[in-house]
Amino acid sequence: MKKVEAIIKPFKLDDVREALAEIGITGMTVLEVKGFGRQKGHTELYRGAEYMVDFLPKVKIELVIQDDLLEQALDVIVETARTGKIGDGKIFVTDIERIIRIRTGEENEEAV
Repeated sequence: MKKVEAIIKPFKLDDVREALAEIGITGMTVLEVKGFGRQKGHTELYRGAEYMVDFLPKVKIELVIQDDLLEQALDVIVETARTGKIGDGKIFVTDIERIIRIRTGEENEEAV
């Protein structure tokens, strides 16, 4: 099993969630995060004064999925979250060694 962490633009969240649901992925964790990469923030004007906004609002989606759904899920996230502009985000994939559902004690695939 794999853990997929996708950092995307906030307005793309509903589209990505719906697209993942269409391929059978319904469980996810969503966090509101802030950060920057190559985008390096931007300047804004507030009451006539210009100031630098270093950390931009993003959304982080965390999924734990079976290996056979990985490529399909990655394709869906990339295609749905892409705007073609800087700051579209990144996806990180890591291995999961063990999962335990606290309520039942089920482990691994049964716990997802």
